[in-house]
Amino acid sequence: MALEITPCVTDEEYDAWRRVRIAVVPYERTQSVAELREGDTPERLLVLAREDGVVVGHGMANRADSAASGSVIPRVLPEHRRRGVGTALLHRLVEHVETLGFPMLRAGADDEESLAFARRNGFEEVNREVEQTFRIDGPVEPTPRPDGIEVVTAQDRPGLWEAAYERFGLEALAGFAVDTPLDVTPESWVRSWLGDPMFLALHDGEVVGCAGLGLDPDQPARAENGLTAVRSDWRGRGLAVHLKLVTLAWAADHGITEVYTWTQDGNGPMRSLNTRLGYATTRVGIQLARPTRRG
Repeated sequence: MALEITPCVTDEEYDAWRRVRIAVVPYERTQSVAELREGDTPERLLVLAREDGVVVGHGMANRADSAASGSVIPRVLPEHRRRGVGTALLHRLVEHVETLGFPMLRAGADDEESLAFARRNGFEEVNREVEQTFRIDGPVEPTPRPDGIEVVTAQDRPGLWEAAYERFGLEALAGFAVDTPLDVTPESWVRSWLGDPMFLALHDGEVVGCAGLGLDPDQPARAENGLTAVRSDWRGRGLAVHLKLVTLAWAADHGITEVYTWTQDGNGPMRSLNTRLGYATTRVGIQLARPTRRG
């Protein structure tokens, strides 16, 4: 069979790309065609793999959130694996990252088959993430709001999230328990890190904490926790617990029965907080890296 790997251009191709992701990663939210379009940048490449015109896989290459790194994500539909499609996709994605000039490649795996494929291609484990899931079977009652705190949504206060990048966002991003510091641009902060809803804790008009949700139109009863963070001078006052419960209460009120979150294995405080609230560990994800030819 003739294998063809081409960039996504039309809405039909973007829709085919998302259908592959839904099939391979059914337990995570997949962006809509409109959201995929909004995320277009010169650095990002989305491709489809076809054999004799039939879509058999897809891929994405892009700037990674980790400093000086590009990410590569090849996926192949289960019935089309072990025929070289994943390897061909990986080579195409790596070529794109190398044209961007990044010295490191990043990838992820959360099953043994994907992990073995990554290792065969020179990737080594650098971080682990733990998925924790909260099942909602009734109303959720938030703890009392700490004194001096006002909680609003970013959607009700346009511009507040953008303005929080320097004072709040950079500190929150620096706190990730990862092997390489994150390097998130102001544009990516707005495009990729804003939940909907995103609850913001304000003190004297400044953002000192946040917690949000990523809703899933394909599975309306499920949602993903967005960034949950509290500025260092406000930690230890119950603000993170309050914000987390506010998001779960909102989810319960809107018919969501399952909320999941990914937390770095080394972020003990957040994992412990989730466990205390009733989240159960449901999956482990492995983050991998290898140098590019520039590395």
